[in-house]
Amino acid sequence: MTSLDDLPIRDDLRGQMPYGAPQKVVPVALNVNENTHPIPEAVAHDIVSRVASAILGLNRYPDREFTELRAAFARYLGHGLAPEQVWAANGSNEVLQHVLQAFGGPGRSALGFAPTYSMYSLLSAGTGTAWIDAPRDADFELTPETAVAAIRKHDPDIVLLCAPNNPTGTPASLATVEAVVDAARGIVVVDEAYFEFADPGTPSALSLLPGRPRLLVSRTMSKAFAFAGARVGYLAGDPAAIDALRLVRLPYHLSALTQAAALGALAHADQMLAMVDEIRGQRERIVVELGALGFRPYRSGANFVLFGGVDDPRAVFEGLLARGILIREIGIDGCLRVTAGTEAETTAFLEAIALFAPNRMTA
Repeated sequence: MTSLDDLPIRDDLRGQMPYGAPQKVVPVALNVNENTHPIPEAVAHDIVSRVASAILGLNRYPDREFTELRAAFARYLGHGLAPEQVWAANGSNEVLQHVLQAFGGPGRSALGFAPTYSMYSLLSAGTGTAWIDAPRDADFELTPETAVAAIRKHDPDIVLLCAPNNPTGTPASLATVEAVVDAARGIVVVDEAYFEFADPGTPSALSLLPGRPRLLVSRTMSKAFAFAGARVGYLAGDPAAIDALRLVRLPYHLSALTQAAALGALAHADQMLAMVDEIRGQRERIVVELGALGFRPYRSGANFVLFGGVDDPRAVFEGLLARGILIREIGIDGCLRVTAGTEAETTAFLEAIALFAPNRMTA
């Protein structure tokens, strides 16, 4: 049988592994930061109606510039944004791929602050962009000074700043974002995939867009909107930067069905986001109860919690899985990550993890 090594793939892709998280059918799946709350039924019916209408026109190509959807995203984001400042694609991963295709490539580099979202390095590899891991401060925090020092040392063409950071949940202050934009000579992408879960009153990097044409702010509908299966991501930036992304996208890249579904969800944004407060509450419950069990939960502004103090992450992962609970090993020593789900899912996780608690083990 032919293997991958037998094929004439690019040399820089040899030895690479595709992105992958465990996909298992379990009663409690809390491993990929999905919004585990279902879409409200009335909203679902409206989305289905919109998609059904779009099906009647599938003999025609969709609106290549997804004009109505861009306007809807601009209204949702606020900050005085106009439709020509908005981009969208099939998930925020494709949005970021467009950025790397337009501004990265052979002879150019992208920098992130490790540990961070694993797709950044994979997208960089796929576009022939050199990837640079820069360090964070203690407890996975990132100060302006640390971020600026890395940019000055490596002089990257693109900076990818995940805020809040995945997989650690660590928020990034607006001061850090501003310092990064001021220090970088190239494009800065602030990935706000989890922004809706941040503490109320947390400022968005969107507020920094005026006068900063090299700043791009990425979002997704996968998390807060419970729309992971629809694959819709979007980005805001200067119109000239948006034009650069139009150079590399595939024609008609957003299907008519995707556009219709996204417009339906945005039309009910208040209802779709009503579950965010509950998820935030479950996140804080996880933080408090894991701490009481003797684990080390880290600060999180996302819909998940990274926690340390795990002597054998693989054994705990397998032990939870045997009890029907799937969380995530993310390759950080002594740590695991869990998504904040519904109250019932959180209860199931906390009852199960208590069996592996440091306090229990040392009692």
